[in-house]
Amino acid sequence: MTSAPASASAVPPALPVPRRAPSLWTAAVRIFDLSLARMLWSRGTIFMALLVGLPVVLALLVRGVQAIGGPAMRVDGQIMTGPTIFGFMVWWLYLRFIVPVLALYYGTALVADEVEDKTITYLFTRPIRRGAVLLGKFLAYFVCTVMVVLPSLMIVYFLMGLSGATLAGTFPGLLKDLGLIILGLLAYGGLFAWVGAQFKRPLVIGLVFVFGFEQVALIIPGYIRHLTVSYYLQSLVPHAVMGEGVLSLLQSLVQQKASLATSLVMLVSIGVIFVFLAMRVIARREYVLEQ
Repeated sequence: MTSAPASASAVPPALPVPRRAPSLWTAAVRIFDLSLARMLWSRGTIFMALLVGLPVVLALLVRGVQAIGGPAMRVDGQIMTGPTIFGFMVWWLYLRFIVPVLALYYGTALVADEVEDKTITYLFTRPIRRGAVLLGKFLAYFVCTVMVVLPSLMIVYFLMGLSGATLAGTFPGLLKDLGLIILGLLAYGGLFAWVGAQFKRPLVIGLVFVFGFEQVALIIPGYIRHLTVSYYLQSLVPHAVMGEGVLSLLQSLVQQKASLATSLVMLVSIGVIFVFLAMRVIARREYVLEQ
């Protein structure tokens, strides 16, 4: 006689443990890894190389004229020495043109390019916070532009003859110039990252700000210049372009300066605050891609 089989206790299958979303910084680092190589090898790399190559070409021309015994460059009747030419190029080429243009080009494209390529929805389907997407792409922009601009500045530095016996006297100024460029890329980049996330025509708005509003605000008496990035940058310019008296027009424009502490705090704050605001915009906005 067969006994009835014992009823085995039914054990429910183990449910898969839900995968926790990575933290903001972990997700931002992942986006940074994906974006950096893409940014370095994008079509904008040619534009960036041409832009940072302009000061190098000008420095080569100056050295060529000097090598063949050409006439010395003079401003206000005074000979422009190597440190003066270098300082002039740092202020007018790098800080007033190259840094804002690079920040404008890449900062406004952090979100706009993803929308244009219709890839932003794929980024948002990942289990990460939306703000991490913008933060990671901003870090990629920052590292990419610093890696390209700083070697250009170093080449110009040595082409202007600021080495050898004069290295000890000019190298501290070079370090300050490097810091200024980094601060400029941070402040302008954060500002234009927010503009790119907030507005539909960010490039136009950025161009008006850099080449319109800032240029006018710096020469108008009053407090309107405090609303510009270049005002705080020019307050930190340390070298011969500010001190040898050969550029009286520039000196007259920058005779009202912010303090060192105020300029540093404002430049860092502008970059950080506007990156945070851009993260909030991208986290709350619904992106409907046009067919």
